[in-house]
Amino acid sequence: MFLKALRIDMILNMLEKKTLLSGVKPTGRPHIGNYFGAMKQFADLQDGYDCLFMIADYHALNFIQNREEMHDNIFDLALDYLAIGLDPKTSVIFRQSDVSAHTELAWIFDTITTMPYLMRAHAFKDAEAKDREISVGTFNYPMLMAADILLYDTDVVPVGQDQKQHVEYARDTAQKFNRIFGETFKLPEPLILGKVSAVPGTDGRKMSKSYGNTIPLFATDEEIEKAVMSIVTDSSGERPENVYTIHALLLEKNDLDALYAENKGQYKKLKEALVEDLKQFIGPMRERRQALEEDREAVLEVLKTGGRIARKRAEKKMDEVREKVGLVFK
Repeated sequence: MFLKALRIDMILNMLEKKTLLSGVKPTGRPHIGNYFGAMKQFADLQDGYDCLFMIADYHALNFIQNREEMHDNIFDLALDYLAIGLDPKTSVIFRQSDVSAHTELAWIFDTITTMPYLMRAHAFKDAEAKDREISVGTFNYPMLMAADILLYDTDVVPVGQDQKQHVEYARDTAQKFNRIFGETFKLPEPLILGKVSAVPGTDGRKMSKSYGNTIPLFATDEEIEKAVMSIVTDSSGERPENVYTIHALLLEKNDLDALYAENKGQYKKLKEALVEDLKQFIGPMRERRQALEEDREAVLEVLKTGGRIARKRAEKKMDEVREKVGLVFK
């Protein structure tokens, strides 16, 4: 009875609110830069929208070709989603690979998309600049992403300013399909996330897994201490700017400025203060994640249920698409 009532609540929620979709690739442990740059906003937004949160495992195949690693990362990201407060009672949490319509629609989009258009994508340009061999998956990823977004009649996609192109590609693709085959897809809008400055890593560069300069979001106390005490500081200023910028994510500005004024020039003491504040911030989320990890079946059930709901919604759209392009006989 409870599950039945819950589904009714979800249906009413879907009818009343705009649809929001976002996804994260399961490519390793998230760090606090990931959290403050995007994941926190996911949790904050879920009450105001009909939300779908995707584990973008097909996209992750561009980076990971190891069965065990992929398997573990998918489950870990599901834990991360739940530990930061995403609620499967009100949001759909699912794996991209559980909905075959994503790749089917991406292929249909490929047939109306030109190579010069895809060559303007940031991911392609970045790979080309690094003189790497570029996989077809990297080259075509904007069309898979367009399919991710357009399948669910998505109204808004939360992105940082530097990721706005993803939504622009989806809009362009929707407009082109609609022009060729008739009105089918909504034009999604980017929801630019609250202004969050790039979070510096322990070496002063932008925090990134590829640089190995992160503070993991669910770090142990020992990991927090080791990471913070290794933060590069510039002794020429009045305060350690990298330490201060990270600390600013956790404290109100007045409290932060008072702390740094009181301990001006005492870099070790300021790092120790950051360690304690990070422990207080990360500790409860880490404990929630550990508790969720103990009930593996419950986490898998969240993904199973989310996949079932997402498939049903995606298939409704694909029925319309197949009919529009001439693949359905009546």
